[in-house]
Amino acid sequence: MPDNGEFSKSLKEFLDKIGDWYRDNHEGFRTLFDATIANVVKCPADPTDPDGKKVYYDWRGATIETLKKFFTDWYDDWYKTKPNDGLDYIEKFSWLTYENDYGMVFMTCGPGLEMTKDFTNLQGGQMDDKGKEGQDLIKLWRTELGTRIDDFEQGPWDTFNRFFIRELRDPSVRPVDAPGDDSVVVAPTDCVINMIVDDLAEETPIPVKTVTMNVKQLLAGSEYYKKFVPREEDGSTLPGGTAVSCILMPDTYHWYHAPVKGEVVESHDDVHGIYYGMRDFPELLNKGNVGYGFDYEMFDNFRRGYLVFRTNFTDPKGKQHETYVAMVTVGLNSIGSVQYEPEFKNPQKPVAVAKGQKIGNFQYGGSLNILLFEYGRFPALQLHMGQRIGTLEAPERTKGLFTGSYHTQSRRGIPFAR
Repeated sequence: MPDNGEFSKSLKEFLDKIGDWYRDNHEGFRTLFDATIANVVKCPADPTDPDGKKVYYDWRGATIETLKKFFTDWYDDWYKTKPNDGLDYIEKFSWLTYENDYGMVFMTCGPGLEMTKDFTNLQGGQMDDKGKEGQDLIKLWRTELGTRIDDFEQGPWDTFNRFFIRELRDPSVRPVDAPGDDSVVVAPTDCVINMIVDDLAEETPIPVKTVTMNVKQLLAGSEYYKKFVPREEDGSTLPGGTAVSCILMPDTYHWYHAPVKGEVVESHDDVHGIYYGMRDFPELLNKGNVGYGFDYEMFDNFRRGYLVFRTNFTDPKGKQHETYVAMVTVGLNSIGSVQYEPEFKNPQKPVAVAKGQKIGNFQYGGSLNILLFEYGRFPALQLHMGQRIGTLEAPERTKGLFTGSYHTQSRRGIPFAR
């Protein structure tokens, strides 16, 4: 939510505000917006996937009136948004920043950032509204989710946001694996998992990309970042650790839980940051392998929280080990807050935690958890026979949530096509 509390109380007030800002060039708003539009990059659409263009928006030649109409349509269409369409407007908006340095500046600082904060607050008001439209949207989602809803409590919910963070009907529908084995790490939530990188450094290159992820900044400057990057120990230099991304889809479970047993030695539930501004958001959804080789450099700038767990485990030879695991909870596009349970909100002393214990939730929008492990502690994803590795999907859900509007590998380093 906007940090200064100066929210628009209605869509009209919001639209009038950004119209005035453009007219008066408030803090360079017009200059930055016009530069953004002048440098919009044409969508590299795949001609074999014409239907994917539904999530493409051509901002070339747009005016302030175009922007105001876009926000109006986004706001008005909210109550008609199906789960499979949940990312559509977010992706359409993201074409302003696609490979566009001017768009990135516009969205991530000054009045452009204030604009996205303000609109996020308005959307939050819609999602917390107790009126009929919110109830109608809940009914629409329940219908679209089909039997996916069976894992959850059946309501009623007074607002859409309460529905979105719906509770499991019974813990048995998400059993915590190996409760007696503290060496086993569990998924923190329903998610698509990708290994990001091994051998973390403070400035870590991301595979396939010519960008970095700043581990220190990701943990908001916490001294615990040193556990996950190269360090001196017992006279030798240990390499960096491993990072794993756990990306949540809009129509799944949106509480996150502790991946290990132990104690939370440090946490921060409200690291301020940006609300929009990915250089290549569509590629986050590339080919269903969500987040593979993605540009993670932006995630250490988004609004987020983090927790650092200290855990002890016994290896198969009976030797005891202590290690640290960090979980960074990132609220991406349209997320205004990262919500933790009271005991994990910036505790002043270590807090005991059980593996699988509820930590917090994300309300509506894009979100992910990034897990950080010390060197040598998490070498690979490892599954036992018979454990879930994914689900077979109806093509319409795959098309709506897992693929962008084109099917190509990374284009980073290719000259921009104006």
